[in-house]
Amino acid sequence: MDFAFSEEQDLLRASARSWLAQRYPLHRVTELADSDTGWDPASWRELSELGWLDDDLGMLELAVLAEEAGYALLPAPWWSSIALAAPVLGAGPDRPTTLAWAEPGTPYLLDATATTSAAEDGTGWRLSGTKVRVPDLTMAEQVLVVASAPGGLGVWRVAAADAQIQPTSATDLTRRLATLTLDDVTAEQVCVPGAAEERLLAVRRRAGALLACEAVGIMQRALDLAAEHAKQRMQFGRPIGSYQAVSHPIADIYTALSLARSLAYRAAWAVDGAADGAADDVDEAVAVAHLSAGDGAVRACESAIQAMGGIGFTWDHPLHRFYKRAQAIAAFDGTARSRRAEIAAALLD
Repeated sequence: MDFAFSEEQDLLRASARSWLAQRYPLHRVTELADSDTGWDPASWRELSELGWLDDDLGMLELAVLAEEAGYALLPAPWWSSIALAAPVLGAGPDRPTTLAWAEPGTPYLLDATATTSAAEDGTGWRLSGTKVRVPDLTMAEQVLVVASAPGGLGVWRVAAADAQIQPTSATDLTRRLATLTLDDVTAEQVCVPGAAEERLLAVRRRAGALLACEAVGIMQRALDLAAEHAKQRMQFGRPIGSYQAVSHPIADIYTALSLARSLAYRAAWAVDGAADGAADDVDEAVAVAHLSAGDGAVRACESAIQAMGGIGFTWDHPLHRFYKRAQAIAAFDGTARSRRAEIAAALLD
């Protein structure tokens, strides 16, 4: 069986990388990350025109885009809209959208126990409660909120303008977090009570697979930055890449990247297959890919920082921003320990 990308998917990758390089060079990413808004709202229309939000994109196409988005460190609510909101809605949203599920003490998707409540008042639904660590909330125009109602957990859509939004401290300024407070806010039901668990499982699978692909893009960028520096930086009349203390860690990045890339692509394929009932190992595939790529991206950035010496540790160099995105990816919906336990249970139970 041929697992290579198709010609159309390769063209999609080339188009995405070209647009991102032109629209988001690293100095532009830095400007946006340090700005008040954190992104350029005009990019949403551009993403739509480029087809990044199309409903007919499969997981393999989204995997290609996620990898390139990680390589460029795209500062836009594309991942939250496509990976968090789309599986709940059943289609890609037409506006920047995110999902609010976490509450104090219950940060993980499958452990959601919403104290946020939904109630009907005869004219419609109204929501009250608080959600924490909501990704891209300050960029979103609408929010999908996991809440409890008679019958179980459901999901409701609220306008971001109707809620109280408080930005919170986050490692990655290109993907910010915020607290959402709802006080008897008008809401539209998008998932009936008792059906949210299945949607959240779909979110977890897609989000984990696409984050693994993002992490692969980060690893590739760390490798490129470190290798280029090692070839150009001279010490004692020789490029520093000729010394084993520099070249071996860079080679380790390449080795880890090759494994992580294969596992991330496998996870995307498994999520695609699970939607058609053709993959029964999807959760194990996603957990393995997320663990390999997430932790691999953190280590790749650390090795690249070390290889680049003093430059790698400076605030002005963009590498630390990739490092922070890698840390955020590795910490999403679990830890390395919890993912290893999940993998062990899938293989041994």
